[in-house]
Amino acid sequence: MSSDTPSTLGSLMAEAVAALTDAGIENPRMDARILLARAAGVDGGRISAWPEDIVPDDKAETFRGMIARRVGHEPVGRILGERDFWRHTFKLSPETLEPRPDSETLVEWAIDFLEDADAPRIVDFGTGTGCLLLSAIGDLPGATGIGLDLSDGAVACARENAKLLELEENVEFRVSDWDSALDDQDRAEGFDLVMSNPPYITVDEMTTLSPEVQKFDPRLALTDEGDGLAAYRVLSRVAFDLAKPGGFVIFEIGRGQENDVGQMLVEAGFVGVEYREDLGGIVRCVAAKKTRCSVGRCII
Repeated sequence: MSSDTPSTLGSLMAEAVAALTDAGIENPRMDARILLARAAGVDGGRISAWPEDIVPDDKAETFRGMIARRVGHEPVGRILGERDFWRHTFKLSPETLEPRPDSETLVEWAIDFLEDADAPRIVDFGTGTGCLLLSAIGDLPGATGIGLDLSDGAVACARENAKLLELEENVEFRVSDWDSALDDQDRAEGFDLVMSNPPYITVDEMTTLSPEVQKFDPRLALTDEGDGLAAYRVLSRVAFDLAKPGGFVIFEIGRGQENDVGQMLVEAGFVGVEYREDLGGIVRCVAAKKTRCSVGRCII
């Protein structure tokens, strides 16, 4: 709340931390610090070093508006309109998931698979902000890719991120229902990697999610309104058709889904199924390979 007394960095921090704590927000001091630094236009370190610094009224009110949104459980990234992921900062839109550190597991694995490939091609299903595709391509010289998403808003956001990262010459983003926007040439050339972070949360699990996720992430990108495996049933077959011989598929998965998704990849024709854990020790990704086959023999 405003008063005749000038607001300082320290007083605004104390006011915000109290409000966020009362609202049950985790890490209230960290969130308040990030938002105050943005609103006041200062480095975060200055807030602790110079708490007596006066904050102009307009910036103080901007900050209070941010805190009111956070009290309503709107994530910090949504309030700022962007989120750091991998080595970059990605713009967000209401139609995109907010990128999370767990998904960096997929990016790291994609780079491991393709770092020695010559000008690899990647296709990303459900691209959202484009964070997975753009992060991988940004670390792979000569790589190109196509990002597909059912949402017009998500595709517009991904295109903006590609432009901001100066990668628009390396990627295309298309509105697509699964692979419908891929043409004959795309299919004939094939892809060295097919990847996706599809909606994998079961409809029953949706009620257990935090308000930050339930209220502000697009439901379409979170759940298939069923058992959480519907996307993999489609994508495992599509991925096999699109992958080059010797190419890979990587999917992000939910807790406990590794055996089901791995089996789907085997049934689609992939071999060498592997799993990788995220930093929390949860199996977060499943990958497999398409064999190189010639008459009479196959080379894995």
